[in-house]
Amino acid sequence: ANTGMVFNIALSYGGRAEIVDAARQAIARGLTPEQLDEDTFASFLYTAGQPDPDLLIRTSGEMRVSNFLLWQIAYAEIWVTDTFWPDFRARHLLEAVADYQKRDRRYGAVSSDTVEALK
Repeated sequence: ANTGMVFNIALSYGGRAEIVDAARQAIARGLTPEQLDEDTFASFLYTAGQPDPDLLIRTSGEMRVSNFLLWQIAYAEIWVTDTFWPDFRARHLLEAVADYQKRDRRYGAVSSDTVEALK
């Protein structure tokens, strides 16, 4: 229905710590290795119940994810701007979204064009 969005701000957050916390919770609940799949593991993350991000906006021109939502951004599109976070404005967000709209979301799959080119 596209009636809104989820906007997360993480303070004193670390993706590695989140993954360790999720693993500890699974162990504490007595899950066996066979019971643990991606969906179950995701239910122990801080963002449980939220959809994975479609777009990660990286400010300050840095070309890294910086320990942010390491599990959740597996298939997120990344948009990098040289603008620093305190200077980030609505126009930057609109630029990121416009760029995102042009992308071919494959979620890790290979496009049919790539398959044809490899033949």
